[in-house]
Amino acid sequence: MQPIPAKSEIDENAATRMPRQIPYIIGNEACERFSFYGMRNILTPFLVTTLLLYAPIAERAGIAKDVFHTFVIGVYFFPLLGGWISDRFFGKYNTVLWLSLLYCVGHACLAIFESNRSGFYAGLFLIALGSGGIKPLVSAFVGDQFDQSNKATAKVVYDAFYWTINFGSFFASLLMPRILASWGPAWAFGIPGILMFIATVIFWMGRKKYVHVPPTAHNPDSLINVARSALLAPGRGRGGLVLAASGALAAVGMFVAWAIAPSWWPEHFSFVITFCLALGVFILFGGLGTSLQLERARGLHPDAAIDGVRAVLRILIIFALVTPFWSLFDQKASTWILQGNAMLMPHDSWWWPSWLVQQPAQMQALNPLLVMLLIPFNNIVLYPLLRRLGFRVTALRRMGWGIAFSGLAWIAAGLIQLSIDGGDPTSIAWQVLPYVLLTFGEVLVSATGLEFAYSQAPPSMKGTIMSFWLLSVTFGNLWVLLTNAAVRNDTVTAHIADTGLSENAFMMFFFAGFALLAALVFALYARRYPMADHYRTA
Repeated sequence: MQPIPAKSEIDENAATRMPRQIPYIIGNEACERFSFYGMRNILTPFLVTTLLLYAPIAERAGIAKDVFHTFVIGVYFFPLLGGWISDRFFGKYNTVLWLSLLYCVGHACLAIFESNRSGFYAGLFLIALGSGGIKPLVSAFVGDQFDQSNKATAKVVYDAFYWTINFGSFFASLLMPRILASWGPAWAFGIPGILMFIATVIFWMGRKKYVHVPPTAHNPDSLINVARSALLAPGRGRGGLVLAASGALAAVGMFVAWAIAPSWWPEHFSFVITFCLALGVFILFGGLGTSLQLERARGLHPDAAIDGVRAVLRILIIFALVTPFWSLFDQKASTWILQGNAMLMPHDSWWWPSWLVQQPAQMQALNPLLVMLLIPFNNIVLYPLLRRLGFRVTALRRMGWGIAFSGLAWIAAGLIQLSIDGGDPTSIAWQVLPYVLLTFGEVLVSATGLEFAYSQAPPSMKGTIMSFWLLSVTFGNLWVLLTNAAVRNDTVTAHIADTGLSENAFMMFFFAGFALLAALVFALYARRYPMADHYRTA
C-alpha cells in the first residue's frame, strides 16, 4: 500500500508542477515569433533593394530606416488598443484569437503586394495591429495560468517563454534572408504568414485547458477615473490640474503645428513623430499632475485604488527610463544591417560558415542564438554565483545593467564604423562583439521586464500595464526617428562634420552615451523603488 503523501509534499508538488496548458502558449509563441521576425528581419534589405527603387540611391537607406522604425512604433503602440479591449470587453483569449487572424491577413498582403507600395504598407499596418494587439496579452495570459501556489514556477516559464521567442527568431533570422535572395519576396513573406496561421491554430487547440480571467466590468475606481477625481476634486491649489491641462494643450498644439506647418515647425516631423511626441507629453504632464493631487481622490475612491494608481505612476517612470535601451536594440535590424552591407564577408577564412551565412542580415541570427545560450547560463551559473558572492540579483538591478551593456555595444559598433570610414577592409565578423554585448543587455532588460511588469501591475490593469511596458519600445523607436530627422538639418550635419566623424559614427557614439546616461539615472531611481507582489491569490 502506497503511503499517503503529506500535505506539505502535495503543496510542494503543486508549486513546482508546470500547468498543462503552458505548452500550447509556448508553441503558439514560437511560431508567431518566427513569422514576425521572419518578415521584420528582411524588411530593411527588401525596402532598399526592391520597394524603394523610385528614390535616389543616397536616400534609400534613410527612407528604409524611417519605414522600419515607423512600423516598429506601430507594433508597440497597438498594445494599448489590445490591452484595453481585452481588459474591458473580450478577455485575453478572444482578443488574441481574432487579432491573430488579422495578423495572418497582413502577412498575405506582404506576399501578394511585393511591388505595390500601398498594398505592402497596408500589410505592414495589419501586422502592426495584429502583432501589437496580442503582444501584451500573450505574456499576461501566461501569468494568468499561475497563482500564489505555483508562482515560483512563473519565472522559469517566463524565461522559457522568452527562450522560445528567440528559438523562432533564430531560424527566421537565419533562413529568411537566404530565401529572399534565392526565392524572392513572395516566398520570403509568404512563409512567415503560413507560420502565423499555424500559431493561431495551436493557440485555439488549447482553448479548453486555459485559465480564463474574465474582462473587467466597468470599474469606477480605474486609473482614469481616479486620475480624473484627483485633478478635479476641490482643494487648495491647482498645480496638478494646471500641469495636466498644459500637457493636453501642448499635445493639441503639436497636431495643429503639424497640420499648418509654420516655419518654426521642424520640416521632417511626420505625423507619426508628431503623434508620439504628443502622446508622450500628454502622459508625462497628466501623470505628474495626477501625482501632485492624488491624495484628493482619497475618500472618493478606496484606498487600494489610490495606492494602485500611485504604483502605476511609479512603474511608468521605470518604463520611461528603459526607452533608450529600445532605441539602441531595434537598430540592429536597420542601422547594423546597413553597416554590414559595407563590410566584407570573410568567405576565404576557414572558420567562416560560408555555407550558412551569406547575407549581412543573417548576422541578426546571432541575437536569438545568444539569448538561448545566455538565459540558461545566467540562471544556472551567473546569478547563483553572484548570490554566493553576496550580490542581490534583483529585477531592477538586472535591467539597469542591461541598459549599460547596450551602451557598450554601441561603442563597439562605433569603433567598427571608424574602421570602415578609414577605408580599411573590415570583416563583418567584427559585428559579433556588439551583438554579444547588446544581447546580454537584452536578456537583462527584456526577459526581466516581462516578469517585472506583470508582478507590479494591480490585478485590474494587467493587460494595460503590459501595454505600457511595450509602449516604451514605441518611444525608443521615436528617438531613432527624431535623430534621423535631425541629421537632415543642415545645421546639425555641419556640427557633426566639425567633430571629424562620419554621420554614422557620430550617431553610434551619440546613442551609446544616451544609453549610459539612462543607465545611471535608472540606477539612482531604482534604489528608491518599492517592489510589489500582484500575483493572484488562487
